[in-house]
Amino acid sequence: MVPELEKATVRIRQPERVRGIIQALREQGVAKLQVISDFDMTLSRFGCNGRRCPTSHNILDTSRVISEDGKKKLKDLLHYYYPIEIDPNRTLEEKRPLMVEWWTKAHELLVQQKIHKSDIAQIVRESEAMLRDGFKEFFDQLHKNNVPLFIFSAGVGDILEEIIRQANVFYSNVNVVSNYMAFNDDGVLTHFKGPLIHTYNKNNTVLQGTGYFQQLSTRTSIILLGDSMGDLTMADGVPSVENILKIGFLNDKVEERRRKYLDSYDIVLESDETLDVVNGVLRYILTKT
Repeated sequence: MVPELEKATVRIRQPERVRGIIQALREQGVAKLQVISDFDMTLSRFGCNGRRCPTSHNILDTSRVISEDGKKKLKDLLHYYYPIEIDPNRTLEEKRPLMVEWWTKAHELLVQQKIHKSDIAQIVRESEAMLRDGFKEFFDQLHKNNVPLFIFSAGVGDILEEIIRQANVFYSNVNVVSNYMAFNDDGVLTHFKGPLIHTYNKNNTVLQGTGYFQQLSTRTSIILLGDSMGDLTMADGVPSVENILKIGFLNDKVEERRRKYLDSYDIVLESDETLDVVNGVLRYILTKT
């Protein structure tokens, strides 16, 4: 069916079940399909040549528009809260208020930096942001087949939109919900628009009033792409789901988190910096039978 599933990076706990879901997605056809994806470390790369790639927040945090003091404070927050975010032994209930704390503090620090809207494109150009290998085929396939791509991100919307724009794949079928900056008349950052989206509230609670999934009520086949436990709830707002294939990128602390990922995602991709498997699945589903 999908030769890419034979890759060494692929782990599947229930191969028969996964084959069944992929087959059902194909039979339901392209008109019923939608893709829901996280952005940072899912569509963007986790690492390159042994170095971490930046998230949309990191791109801002380490850019030339942030003072040295600001950079240090933002880094301290990362070192304190990131281990909590990925700790497999803490419950989501424990993590949620701490994530709100982290995002709120980080956003307050960014606001203090008086960032200019006009600097964003340059900040992204100068950064080491990288989309995963195969991103062009991924975005092109979805666009060509009119498959909606919903990017649900706890990152910075203005930055990630700019990354997609500079990669020339910001097509009309792409919709983003994220943390967006608000600027005053002089183009200076004053605050972040609500509601706050962090790793563990990516569900219907922050989509209230957007009506996005309601407009797509006939699209009951879903491919969900994520890299954290928090991404598993991204499709909660879909009114009726007939088939859902959950593909998880396990980027970090692979050994200790493997079991949890295999219990939660249908397909787990370990330390795989490509979209090969996703593209292979899409090719199979989108091939006219």
